[in-house]
Amino acid sequence: MRVLHFYKTYYPDTWGGIEQVIRQMCVGTGRLGVTNEVLTLTPDKTGPKEIQFEGHTVHRVPLDFEIASTGFSFAAIRKLARLARKADVIHYHFPWPFMDMAHFMARINKPSVVTYHSDIVRQKNLLRLYSPLKRRFLHSVDTVVATSPNYQASSPVLKRFAHKTRTITYGLDKSIYAQPSQAVKDKWRAQCGERFFLFVGVLRYYKGLHILLDAMTDLDYPVVIVGAGPVEQELKEHAARLGLTHVMFLGAVGEDDKAALLELCYAMAFPSHLRSEAFGISLLEGAMYGKPMISSEIGTGTTYINIDNETGLVVPPDDPQAFAAAMRTLWEQPERAAEMGRRAEARYWELFTAETMARNYLSLYRELALKHANKRAGVRERTV
Repeated sequence: MRVLHFYKTYYPDTWGGIEQVIRQMCVGTGRLGVTNEVLTLTPDKTGPKEIQFEGHTVHRVPLDFEIASTGFSFAAIRKLARLARKADVIHYHFPWPFMDMAHFMARINKPSVVTYHSDIVRQKNLLRLYSPLKRRFLHSVDTVVATSPNYQASSPVLKRFAHKTRTITYGLDKSIYAQPSQAVKDKWRAQCGERFFLFVGVLRYYKGLHILLDAMTDLDYPVVIVGAGPVEQELKEHAARLGLTHVMFLGAVGEDDKAALLELCYAMAFPSHLRSEAFGISLLEGAMYGKPMISSEIGTGTTYINIDNETGLVVPPDDPQAFAAAMRTLWEQPERAAEMGRRAEARYWELFTAETMARNYLSLYRELALKHANKRAGVRERTV
């Protein structure tokens, strides 16, 4: 079984949540016998065009230009057509409007699945122009995969394609995470303290970190923010205006450091307040490390990971007072927080392992390949 993944960014250029999911898909299904390839765009004009990464091949074509965060590449269309010829299944990752266009321009006629990572939330004017192409693309693929039952139930787009949509949740493989040395853990314990709240992620508008900062105005708990991104400077300035000396911005850190901080933290603070946060990979990482969580109810996968009063606390979105109250509850009730963390880890092992995700996708790949083969056989019989 050969599967070709197509997405706008991937390792080693970017290390975001969707890239992590594709990585886990490739590693997990690779262990089950799938040969995976990833086609992606890169701004690196001089780097290698092909990379071997954790058992799968990454094909990199030049990024020509971007419009509204949508990368375009003329070379990608030709490359997609060539790679698709030897693939059994094409696996698309939505949203990426150029991908829809490339699918038709490359004249793909292979079994196809699209993992629907998120609705398009912010670019409403461009969405009106893009909607006809989006509907045509989603109509043309064989199966659409929602990443949580919460998102499938709340997305108006997925409701339109309910007849071809199924749910396969994200999964993570803890064994491929770094094993930090005692020296690394001691370094971060000395810097961050014995108990601290942790946020990990790209610093984007929908992550709601301004809400977390506002929540901290009357609290003095240590908060560690890991990640870089477009609103980083804006957030630092906001923290300075509020006089938040107990909030630490660490920027992007290495895998050893990230794993150490996940292991050491007291709880995860995840204030995303918009539906652009469709799942929350770092929230799931917190569950994997047995940490209680605080998140907001936004009708997405965050509340499939974090069950209110079971694995953590769920608060209304964009409500600093409610978020502060939840932080105070966890901080002042360590036994309750620890029990929530144990339940979070148990839920991870039950629902969110990479092995489970890989088995589900392999079953889908085989189903689509068989259906396509039977369809082609039927066409041949009718023409004989």
